[in-house]
Amino acid sequence: MDILLITLAVLCMLIGAAGSILPAIPGPPVAYLGLWLAQWSKYGDFSTPFLIWMGIIMLIVTIIDNVLPPYITQKSGGSRYATIGSIIGMIVGIFFTAIGMLFGMLLGAFIGELLFARKGANSALRASIGAFTGFLLGTGAKLLYCFYLLYRIIF
Repeated sequence: MDILLITLAVLCMLIGAAGSILPAIPGPPVAYLGLWLAQWSKYGDFSTPFLIWMGIIMLIVTIIDNVLPPYITQKSGGSRYATIGSIIGMIVGIFFTAIGMLFGMLLGAFIGELLFARKGANSALRASIGAFTGFLLGTGAKLLYCFYLLYRIIF
């Protein structure tokens, strides 16, 4: 049973890391579930304060990931059309590789701002760079969290 729990824990960690990049999977909550699966095995020796702090950090990272990209997009002069365009571009870009996802997000924010917000090319470019920066910061925070939990489970 312990081998099954550890295997599921590591699998949750890997899915959590993938979910940090892919928009359809909630990465940090899945990784946190993996931490609990490891705790329930005989190999898990995490303290209660550690589990509570990791839960709090998971909530903070999830909130940051949902708030930061639109905030940075708005601060860089973008509208909600840039945010919507970046999400659509990212989803379409997933089908073309991870690089396609990043370029799709940039292009989607640019097109959304240019066509629907009726702003100039410079303003649309600034908004798309803001959307991209927000995505990278949110994704980076999620990846750091997931890989830290994976490290704690393995070592």
